[in-house]
Amino acid sequence: MTVRTLLVDDNKTFLAAVRNFLTMVPDIEIVGEAHDGWTAVELAKSLNPDLVLLDIVMPEMNGLEVAQVLKDSAHPTRIVFLSMHDSESYRTAARELGAFAYVGKGEFVADLVPIIDRIAVAMTGQGATQSGAQGERP
Repeated sequence: MTVRTLLVDDNKTFLAAVRNFLTMVPDIEIVGEAHDGWTAVELAKSLNPDLVLLDIVMPEMNGLEVAQVLKDSAHPTRIVFLSMHDSESYRTAARELGAFAYVGKGEFVADLVPIIDRIAVAMTGQGATQSGAQGERP
């Protein structure tokens, strides 16, 4: 099962690192990239990704606001937050928004592949619903 993925981060260097890493992971298709929240919402609505890898702190519209919009969209997508801000308040907000997982940017290489594997399993077994309970502790 291919996991169609949208990458969202205002840090273009970090986004390139994630993209380069994910090109080596089987069954991942990067369908788009956004550098701000507004573009992320528009791309998510038009591309219908299975997964959005989403930064939290971005200018204008932050990742939590993006997640809220996507949570209420016609095509729900799984959200994994990638953030350098690892605070309990962000984790709580992510959990309340139904995030599949919350990963620190410093740990994305070690943590992301197992999470994506669980998403692929959830997609085959549960359809397109989100499942915060199966991801890393948001």
